[in-house]
Amino acid sequence: MKLFRVIAFTLSVATFAGCASTKSSKTWSATGDPVVDGRSVISHGPPKDRVLWQYRTALAALRRGQYGEAKSLLDDALLTIGGIQGKDKEAKRSRGYFSEESRKTFRGEPYERVMAYYYRGILYWMDGEPDNARACFRSAQLQDSDTENKDYSSDYVLLDYLDGLATAKLAGDGSDALKRAQAVSKAGTLPACNAKANALFFLEFGTGPTKYATGEYDEQLRFRAGQSVVRSARIKIGDQTISVGPCDDLNFQATTRGGRVMDHVLANKAVFKTTTDTLGNAALLTGAVVASNRNTQEAGLGLLAFGLVSKIVSAATTPSADTRSWNGLPQFLSFTAAELPPGSHTATVEFLDARGQVLSTLTKTANINVASTRDTVVFVSDQSHTSKP
Repeated sequence: MKLFRVIAFTLSVATFAGCASTKSSKTWSATGDPVVDGRSVISHGPPKDRVLWQYRTALAALRRGQYGEAKSLLDDALLTIGGIQGKDKEAKRSRGYFSEESRKTFRGEPYERVMAYYYRGILYWMDGEPDNARACFRSAQLQDSDTENKDYSSDYVLLDYLDGLATAKLAGDGSDALKRAQAVSKAGTLPACNAKANALFFLEFGTGPTKYATGEYDEQLRFRAGQSVVRSARIKIGDQTISVGPCDDLNFQATTRGGRVMDHVLANKAVFKTTTDTLGNAALLTGAVVASNRNTQEAGLGLLAFGLVSKIVSAATTPSADTRSWNGLPQFLSFTAAELPPGSHTATVEFLDARGQVLSTLTKTANINVASTRDTVVFVSDQSHTSKP
Protein backbone atom coordinates (compact mmCIF):
# COMPACT_ATOMS: atom_id res chain seq x y z
CA MET A 1 0.00 0.00 0.00
CA LYS A 2 2.84 2.38 0.85
CA LEU A 3 4.35 1.85 -2.61
CA PHE A 4 1.10 2.75 -4.32
CA ARG A 5 0.57 5.84 -2.14
CA VAL A 6 4.02 7.07 -3.16
CA ILE A 7 3.26 6.30 -6.79
CA ALA A 8 -0.06 8.17 -6.63
CA PHE A 9 1.54 11.21 -5.01
CA THR A 10 4.38 11.30 -7.52
CA LEU A 11 1.99 10.95 -10.42
CA SER A 12 -0.07 13.90 -9.17
CA VAL A 13 3.04 16.08 -8.81
CA ALA A 14 4.40 15.09 -12.21
CA THR A 15 1.04 15.61 -13.90
CA PHE A 16 0.65 19.06 -12.35
CA ALA A 17 4.18 20.02 -13.34
CA GLY A 18 3.80 18.74 -16.86
CA CYS A 19 0.47 20.44 -17.47
CA ALA A 20 1.34 23.86 -16.05
CA SER A 21 1.48 26.48 -18.77
CA THR A 22 1.32 30.20 -19.24
CA LYS A 23 -1.89 31.38 -20.86
CA SER A 24 -1.65 33.93 -23.62
CA SER A 25 -4.03 36.86 -23.34
CA LYS A 26 -3.15 39.14 -26.22
CA THR A 27 -5.74 41.89 -26.30
CA TRP A 28 -3.92 44.39 -28.52
CA SER A 29 -3.02 44.78 -32.16
CA ALA A 30 0.52 45.39 -33.38
CA THR A 31 1.06 48.76 -35.08
CA GLY A 32 4.67 48.36 -36.22
CA ASP A 33 5.76 51.19 -33.94
CA PRO A 34 8.30 49.68 -31.49
CA VAL A 35 7.45 52.11 -28.70
CA VAL A 36 3.66 51.80 -29.02
CA ASP A 37 3.82 48.03 -29.39
CA GLY A 38 6.31 47.74 -26.56
CA ARG A 39 4.00 49.66 -24.28
CA SER A 40 1.16 47.30 -25.25
CA VAL A 41 3.20 44.20 -24.39
CA ILE A 42 4.22 45.78 -21.07
CA SER A 43 0.56 46.41 -20.22
CA HIS A 44 -0.99 43.18 -21.55
CA GLY A 45 1.85 40.65 -21.70
CA PRO A 46 3.06 38.22 -19.01
CA PRO A 47 4.24 40.07 -15.87
CA LYS A 48 7.41 37.94 -15.87
CA ASP A 49 8.47 39.61 -19.15
CA ARG A 50 7.62 43.16 -18.10
CA VAL A 51 11.21 44.26 -17.38
CA LEU A 52 12.44 42.73 -20.65
CA TRP A 53 9.96 44.79 -22.64
CA GLN A 54 10.71 47.90 -20.61
CA TYR A 55 14.36 47.46 -21.59
CA ARG A 56 13.55 46.97 -25.26
CA THR A 57 11.02 49.79 -25.46
CA ALA A 58 13.22 52.24 -23.57
CA LEU A 59 16.06 51.69 -26.04
CA ALA A 60 13.72 52.16 -29.01
CA ALA A 61 12.50 55.42 -27.45
CA LEU A 62 16.03 56.61 -26.69
CA ARG A 63 17.13 56.05 -30.29
CA ARG A 64 14.15 58.08 -31.51
CA GLY A 65 14.85 60.95 -29.14
CA GLN A 66 11.82 60.23 -26.94
CA TYR A 67 13.84 60.78 -23.81
CA GLY A 68 10.95 61.22 -21.37
CA GLU A 69 9.52 57.89 -22.46
CA ALA A 70 12.90 56.19 -22.11
CA LYS A 71 13.43 57.61 -18.62
CA SER A 72 10.03 56.44 -17.39
CA LEU A 73 10.55 52.91 -18.69
CA LEU A 74 14.07 52.56 -17.33
CA ASP A 75 13.05 53.94 -13.93
CA ASP A 76 10.32 51.31 -13.65
CA ALA A 77 12.64 48.53 -14.77
CA LEU A 78 15.43 49.49 -12.37
CA LEU A 79 12.95 49.83 -9.52
CA THR A 80 11.72 46.30 -10.20
CA ILE A 81 15.27 44.93 -10.39
CA GLY A 82 16.15 46.49 -7.06
CA GLY A 83 13.00 45.20 -5.42
CA ILE A 84 13.07 41.55 -6.48
CA GLN A 85 16.64 40.59 -5.72
CA GLY A 86 16.44 37.55 -3.45
CA LYS A 87 12.64 37.89 -3.14
CA ASP A 88 11.29 36.61 -6.43
CA LYS A 89 9.16 33.52 -5.75
CA GLU A 90 9.29 32.37 -9.36
CA ALA A 91 13.10 32.60 -9.30
CA LYS A 92 13.10 30.22 -6.34
CA ARG A 93 10.62 27.90 -8.05
CA SER A 94 12.78 27.86 -11.20
CA ARG A 95 15.46 26.07 -9.21
CA GLY A 96 13.07 23.17 -8.69
CA TYR A 97 12.99 20.20 -11.05
CA PHE A 98 9.52 20.89 -12.47
CA SER A 99 9.63 24.64 -13.17
CA GLU A 100 11.33 26.32 -16.12
CA GLU A 101 13.94 29.01 -15.56
CA SER A 102 12.09 31.24 -18.03
CA ARG A 103 9.12 31.42 -15.63
CA LYS A 104 11.03 33.71 -13.29
CA THR A 105 10.75 37.48 -13.49
CA PHE A 106 13.22 38.64 -16.12
CA ARG A 107 16.14 40.72 -14.84
CA GLY A 108 18.63 39.90 -17.55
CA GLU A 109 22.22 38.78 -17.53
CA PRO A 110 24.77 41.20 -16.04
CA TYR A 111 25.57 42.88 -19.37
CA GLU A 112 21.85 43.60 -19.87
CA ARG A 113 21.44 45.09 -16.40
CA VAL A 114 24.61 47.12 -16.96
CA MET A 115 23.12 48.64 -20.10
CA ALA A 116 19.91 49.65 -18.29
CA TYR A 117 21.96 51.65 -15.78
CA TYR A 118 24.26 52.99 -18.51
CA TYR A 119 21.39 54.39 -20.58
CA ARG A 120 19.75 55.87 -17.49
CA GLY A 121 23.05 57.54 -16.63
CA ILE A 122 23.19 59.16 -20.07
CA LEU A 123 19.66 60.49 -19.60
CA TYR A 124 20.51 61.92 -16.19
CA TRP A 125 23.49 63.75 -17.69
CA MET A 126 21.22 65.10 -20.44
CA ASP A 127 19.08 66.61 -17.69
CA GLY A 128 22.06 68.35 -16.13
CA GLU A 129 22.47 65.82 -13.29
CA PRO A 130 26.03 64.43 -13.57
CA ASP A 131 25.88 63.33 -9.91
CA ASN A 132 22.94 61.00 -10.61
CA ALA A 133 24.59 59.91 -13.85
CA ARG A 134 27.71 58.94 -11.91
CA ALA A 135 25.59 56.96 -9.44
CA CYS A 136 24.13 54.99 -12.37
CA PHE A 137 27.56 54.26 -13.85
CA ARG A 138 28.75 53.01 -10.46
CA SER A 139 25.64 50.86 -10.06
CA ALA A 140 26.30 49.44 -13.51
CA GLN A 141 29.82 48.41 -12.47
CA LEU A 142 28.37 46.60 -9.46
CA GLN A 143 26.19 44.53 -11.80
CA ASP A 144 29.39 43.33 -13.47
CA SER A 145 31.34 42.69 -10.28
CA ASP A 146 30.37 39.08 -9.53
CA THR A 147 32.37 37.02 -12.01
CA GLU A 148 33.88 33.60 -11.52
CA ASN A 149 37.10 34.87 -13.11
CA LYS A 150 37.96 38.10 -11.30
CA ASP A 151 40.07 39.22 -14.28
CA TYR A 152 36.80 40.24 -15.93
CA SER A 153 35.12 41.81 -12.90
CA SER A 154 33.95 45.43 -13.32
CA ASP A 155 36.01 45.85 -16.47
CA TYR A 156 33.85 48.22 -18.52
CA VAL A 157 36.09 51.01 -19.77
CA LEU A 158 33.41 53.66 -20.15
CA LEU A 159 31.79 53.16 -16.77
CA ASP A 160 35.00 53.97 -14.91
CA TYR A 161 35.93 56.73 -17.35
CA LEU A 162 32.54 58.43 -17.05
CA ASP A 163 32.69 58.04 -13.27
CA GLY A 164 36.02 59.88 -13.29
CA LEU A 165 34.85 62.56 -15.74
CA ALA A 166 31.66 63.26 -13.77
CA THR A 167 33.67 63.46 -10.56
CA ALA A 168 36.08 65.94 -12.13
CA LYS A 169 33.18 68.08 -13.32
CA LEU A 170 31.78 68.01 -9.79
CA ALA A 171 35.11 69.40 -8.53
CA GLY A 172 36.18 66.05 -7.08
CA ASP A 173 39.16 63.79 -7.66
CA GLY A 174 38.27 61.24 -10.30
CA SER A 175 41.83 60.10 -10.93
CA ASP A 176 41.37 56.60 -9.49
CA ALA A 177 38.41 55.83 -11.75
CA LEU A 178 40.24 57.27 -14.76
CA LYS A 179 43.29 55.12 -14.02
CA ARG A 180 41.10 52.03 -13.87
CA ALA A 181 39.58 52.95 -17.22
CA GLN A 182 42.98 53.47 -18.83
CA ALA A 183 44.23 50.15 -17.42
CA VAL A 184 41.62 48.12 -19.31
CA SER A 185 41.17 50.27 -22.42
CA LYS A 186 42.73 49.81 -25.80
CA ALA A 187 45.23 52.47 -26.84
CA GLY A 188 43.66 55.52 -28.40
CA THR A 189 40.01 54.74 -27.65
CA LEU A 190 39.55 57.19 -24.78
CA PRO A 191 39.70 60.97 -25.03
CA ALA A 192 41.76 62.90 -22.51
CA CYS A 193 39.68 63.82 -19.48
CA ASN A 194 38.79 67.49 -19.90
CA ALA A 195 36.47 68.82 -17.21
CA LYS A 196 35.83 71.89 -19.40
CA ALA A 197 34.49 69.83 -22.30
CA ASN A 198 30.83 70.83 -22.56
CA ALA A 199 29.62 68.73 -25.52
CA LEU A 200 29.49 65.03 -24.66
CA PHE A 201 28.90 62.49 -27.42
CA PHE A 202 27.71 58.98 -26.55
CA LEU A 203 27.94 56.73 -29.60
CA GLU A 204 27.00 53.10 -30.18
CA PHE A 205 27.12 50.83 -33.20
CA GLY A 206 26.69 47.25 -34.33
CA THR A 207 24.34 44.58 -33.03
CA GLY A 208 25.01 42.98 -29.67
CA PRO A 209 24.90 39.40 -28.39
CA THR A 210 21.84 37.20 -28.15
CA LYS A 211 21.29 34.00 -26.20
CA TYR A 212 20.72 30.42 -27.22
CA ALA A 213 20.76 27.05 -25.49
CA THR A 214 22.82 23.93 -26.10
CA GLY A 215 23.12 20.54 -24.45
CA GLU A 216 20.91 17.48 -24.65
CA TYR A 217 18.08 19.29 -22.88
CA ASP A 218 18.99 22.90 -23.81
CA GLU A 219 20.33 23.32 -20.29
CA GLN A 220 23.49 25.22 -21.28
CA LEU A 221 23.14 28.97 -21.82
CA ARG A 222 25.34 30.31 -24.61
CA PHE A 223 25.81 33.67 -26.31
CA ARG A 224 25.76 34.27 -30.03
CA ALA A 225 28.06 37.17 -30.86
CA GLY A 226 26.56 40.15 -32.64
CA GLN A 227 28.17 41.68 -35.70
CA SER A 228 29.18 45.18 -36.69
CA VAL A 229 30.10 46.51 -40.10
CA VAL A 230 30.87 49.77 -38.31
CA ARG A 231 34.25 49.76 -36.56
CA SER A 232 34.70 53.43 -35.70
CA ALA A 233 33.13 56.86 -36.08
CA ARG A 234 34.07 60.42 -36.91
CA ILE A 235 32.42 63.58 -35.65
CA LYS A 236 32.66 66.83 -37.59
CA ILE A 237 31.61 69.94 -35.71
CA GLY A 238 32.76 73.44 -36.62
CA ASP A 239 36.43 73.27 -37.48
CA GLN A 240 36.94 70.10 -35.42
CA THR A 241 37.10 66.53 -36.67
CA ILE A 242 37.14 63.96 -33.88
CA SER A 243 37.87 60.26 -34.42
CA VAL A 244 36.01 57.88 -32.12
CA GLY A 245 36.97 54.24 -31.58
CA PRO A 246 35.09 51.53 -29.67
CA CYS A 247 35.58 51.62 -25.90
CA ASP A 248 33.54 48.59 -24.82
CA ASP A 249 32.40 45.45 -26.65
CA LEU A 250 29.21 43.80 -25.37
CA ASN A 251 30.11 40.53 -27.09
CA PHE A 252 33.19 40.39 -24.88
CA GLN A 253 31.23 41.35 -21.78
CA ALA A 254 28.56 38.69 -22.34
CA THR A 255 31.04 35.86 -22.95
CA THR A 256 33.55 36.54 -20.15
CA ARG A 257 31.16 36.28 -17.25
CA GLY A 258 31.85 32.66 -16.38
CA GLY A 259 29.17 30.42 -14.94
CA ARG A 260 25.94 31.40 -13.22
CA VAL A 261 24.31 29.86 -10.19
CA MET A 262 21.53 28.66 -12.51
CA ASP A 263 24.08 26.89 -14.74
CA HIS A 264 24.78 24.48 -11.90
CA VAL A 265 21.07 24.14 -11.09
CA LEU A 266 20.22 23.33 -14.69
CA ALA A 267 23.11 20.87 -14.94
CA ASN A 268 21.71 19.03 -11.93
CA LYS A 269 18.26 19.08 -13.49
CA ALA A 270 19.69 17.55 -16.68
CA VAL A 271 21.39 14.78 -14.70
CA PHE A 272 18.14 14.12 -12.80
CA LYS A 273 16.16 14.01 -16.05
CA THR A 274 18.60 11.54 -17.61
CA THR A 275 18.76 9.39 -14.49
CA THR A 276 15.01 9.13 -14.03
CA ASP A 277 14.54 8.39 -17.74
CA THR A 278 17.19 5.65 -17.65
CA LEU A 279 15.75 4.14 -14.46
CA GLY A 280 12.30 4.24 -16.00
CA ASN A 281 13.45 2.36 -19.11
CA ALA A 282 15.22 -0.26 -17.03
CA ALA A 283 12.28 -0.73 -14.69
CA LEU A 284 9.79 -1.04 -17.54
CA LEU A 285 11.88 -3.66 -19.34
CA THR A 286 12.63 -5.64 -16.19
CA GLY A 287 9.06 -5.33 -14.93
CA ALA A 288 7.66 -6.67 -18.20
CA VAL A 289 9.86 -9.75 -17.94
CA VAL A 290 9.17 -10.36 -14.25
CA ALA A 291 5.42 -9.78 -14.61
CA SER A 292 5.20 -12.48 -17.29
CA ASN A 293 5.91 -15.08 -14.60
CA ARG A 294 2.86 -15.85 -12.46
CA ASN A 295 5.02 -16.36 -9.35
CA THR A 296 6.65 -12.92 -9.66
CA GLN A 297 3.79 -11.08 -11.28
CA GLU A 298 3.15 -8.73 -8.33
CA ALA A 299 6.80 -7.66 -8.18
CA GLY A 300 6.81 -7.19 -11.94
CA LEU A 301 3.75 -4.94 -11.80
CA GLY A 302 5.46 -2.90 -9.09
CA LEU A 303 8.51 -2.44 -11.32
CA LEU A 304 6.28 -1.46 -14.24
CA ALA A 305 4.54 1.13 -12.05
CA PHE A 306 7.88 2.44 -10.83
CA GLY A 307 9.17 2.63 -14.40
CA LEU A 308 6.09 4.53 -15.54
CA VAL A 309 6.42 7.02 -12.69
CA SER A 310 10.13 7.52 -13.43
CA LYS A 311 9.37 8.22 -17.10
CA ILE A 312 6.65 10.72 -16.16
CA VAL A 313 8.94 12.47 -13.67
CA SER A 314 11.71 12.61 -16.28
CA ALA A 315 9.33 14.10 -18.85
CA ALA A 316 8.16 16.73 -16.36
CA THR A 317 11.70 17.83 -15.43
CA THR A 318 12.54 21.13 -17.16
CA PRO A 319 16.27 21.92 -17.33
CA SER A 320 16.01 24.37 -20.26
CA ALA A 321 18.04 27.58 -19.89
CA ASP A 322 16.33 30.98 -20.07
CA THR A 323 17.16 32.47 -23.47
CA ARG A 324 15.04 35.59 -23.27
CA SER A 325 17.27 38.39 -24.61
CA TRP A 326 17.33 42.17 -24.71
CA ASN A 327 17.69 42.14 -28.47
CA GLY A 328 18.65 45.34 -30.24
CA LEU A 329 21.57 46.19 -27.98
CA PRO A 330 24.69 47.47 -29.76
CA GLN A 331 28.00 45.66 -29.97
CA PHE A 332 30.24 48.67 -29.34
CA LEU A 333 29.98 51.63 -26.96
CA SER A 334 31.97 54.80 -27.61
CA PHE A 335 32.38 58.26 -26.16
CA THR A 336 34.11 61.52 -26.88
CA ALA A 337 33.82 65.13 -25.74
CA ALA A 338 34.52 68.57 -27.17
CA GLU A 339 34.86 72.06 -25.75
CA LEU A 340 32.59 74.37 -27.76
CA PRO A 341 31.50 77.98 -27.41
CA PRO A 342 27.90 78.51 -26.26
CA GLY A 343 25.38 78.66 -29.07
CA SER A 344 24.03 76.56 -31.93
CA HIS A 345 26.18 73.98 -33.67
CA THR A 346 25.69 71.25 -36.24
CA ALA A 347 27.43 67.95 -35.62
CA THR A 348 27.81 65.35 -38.34
CA VAL A 349 28.50 61.80 -37.20
CA GLU A 350 29.99 59.46 -39.79
CA PHE A 351 30.28 55.72 -39.18
CA LEU A 352 33.27 53.96 -40.75
CA ASP A 353 33.92 50.35 -41.73
CA ALA A 354 37.04 48.29 -41.03
CA ARG A 355 38.86 49.95 -43.94
CA GLY A 356 38.03 53.42 -42.68
CA GLN A 357 35.48 54.02 -45.43
CA VAL A 358 32.41 56.10 -44.61
CA LEU A 359 29.13 54.18 -44.56
CA SER A 360 27.13 57.06 -45.99
CA THR A 361 23.69 55.56 -45.35
CA LEU A 362 24.39 55.61 -41.62
CA THR A 363 25.54 59.23 -41.35
CA LYS A 364 23.62 61.25 -38.75
CA THR A 365 23.30 64.99 -38.27
CA ALA A 366 22.47 66.61 -34.95
CA ASN A 367 21.67 70.28 -34.41
CA ILE A 368 22.74 71.06 -30.87
CA ASN A 369 22.58 74.08 -28.63
CA VAL A 370 25.51 74.38 -26.25
CA ALA A 371 24.58 76.13 -23.02
CA SER A 372 26.96 78.11 -20.83
CA THR A 373 25.77 76.59 -17.55
CA ARG A 374 25.62 72.83 -18.19
CA ASP A 375 26.87 70.09 -20.48
CA THR A 376 25.14 69.29 -23.74
CA VAL A 377 24.75 65.55 -24.17
CA VAL A 378 24.28 63.96 -27.61
CA PHE A 379 23.34 60.30 -28.04
CA VAL A 380 23.84 58.78 -31.50
CA SER A 381 23.30 55.17 -32.59
CA ASP A 382 23.94 53.72 -36.01
CA GLN A 383 20.49 52.15 -35.59
CA SER A 384 18.76 55.50 -35.06
CA HIS A 385 16.63 56.86 -37.85
CA THR A 386 17.22 60.39 -36.60
CA SER A 387 19.24 61.94 -33.82
CA LYS A 388 18.59 64.97 -31.66
CA PRO A 389 20.31 66.54 -28.62
